[in-house]
Amino acid sequence: MGKKTGPNPTDRAKSGTKRSLLTDGRGVPLAVVLAGANRNDFKLVGETLAALVVPRPEPDPETPAEERLKFGLCLDKGYDYPEVYELLEKEGYTPHIRPVQEDTLRRDWNPEYRPRRWVVERTHSWMNRFRAVLIRWQKGGDSFLGLIQLACALITFKQAGLLG
Repeated sequence: MGKKTGPNPTDRAKSGTKRSLLTDGRGVPLAVVLAGANRNDFKLVGETLAALVVPRPEPDPETPAEERLKFGLCLDKGYDYPEVYELLEKEGYTPHIRPVQEDTLRRDWNPEYRPRRWVVERTHSWMNRFRAVLIRWQKGGDSFLGLIQLACALITFKQAGLLG
């Protein structure tokens, strides 16, 4: 199938591609990385953070020093590894990762907070509306990454209200 593909462990080992996507709180894509479907999610964290196309904002001088460099990063149970925590601390992120041992049924619901994780799933759904992204026809990894980045740009323009 080409570069950046690998046997999908959930689909009878057919070749597939994994997208590692970083979004802001509204679902606007900030970084995307491609890998083979057989690659673990937690191994793509460093590459995804390195692929950021928008620089992080400069801290406000009135903000206390300990809060200036902390940005929250929400991840699911697939990222609950010591390597991920170390990398996020080194990069200045506050990790919000639900531990594997934590019971999912025991959740304290507060109406003032909105869910965090569904934002990325929604962005993946928006990307799947582009047929060339949903069904990979390109054999080369760079051309497919270009289509993914074009889809991310169109999603960004649509979220900003620049496209109808």
